[in-house]
Amino acid sequence: MILKPFETLPKEFQNDEVKHYYDILCTKRKSLLIKRVMDFVLALIMTVLLLIPMLIIAIMIKCTSKGPVLYKQERVTTYGKKFKIFKFRTMKVGADKEGLLTTENDDRITKIGHLLRKVRFDELPQIFHVLSGKMSIVGTRPEVTKYVERYSPSMYATLLMPAGVTSFASIKYKDEDRIIGEISDPKEIDEIYVNEILPKKMRYNLKYIERFSFKRDIYLMYKTVKQVIF
Repeated sequence: MILKPFETLPKEFQNDEVKHYYDILCTKRKSLLIKRVMDFVLALIMTVLLLIPMLIIAIMIKCTSKGPVLYKQERVTTYGKKFKIFKFRTMKVGADKEGLLTTENDDRITKIGHLLRKVRFDELPQIFHVLSGKMSIVGTRPEVTKYVERYSPSMYATLLMPAGVTSFASIKYKDEDRIIGEISDPKEIDEIYVNEILPKKMRYNLKYIERFSFKRDIYLMYKTVKQVIF
């Protein structure tokens, strides 16, 4: 990954808080390059190893619920660029029209979807985004545009690096739906997410940028695998 000159970044990034994190990353250009090489190599290996398991998952989804195998949604990554994220579909078709966030015991989630979410296998198709450079294995989870539009000035610093498949924040908040509880009003759920959950997750994400290193990425990968297994 090559950092753009700060003065060429979008206007939302042009503030002192983002500049603080930008300057930190400027001292770690070598680690950023190693990160991209590691991402590509690991994603290539994972693609080969997981091709058959992903095919099996695709067949299971197709045989147990109506609709496409993949769910596509617009998300935001490096420097505010938008892209279509791929996930294995875990909800009924059209479920996102009732709200983007899920709650505990959400009846929109399919039976196979509950299992895929529990072990995070719904995220597997994102290895193709890692190959293309739109995402990284470790980094801030990509948000939808409407939540990015409500970022505080410092939060835009998380978009200095590619969005990630996993992060310490996503490990810490893997049971986000339990925090939301069984609230049914989409607007109320959005407010809880933006005002309570998002700021806490972003504190972890900004701390990741401050402490970013190749070794720390390896550690977070290990933590993710450990979480999935246990």
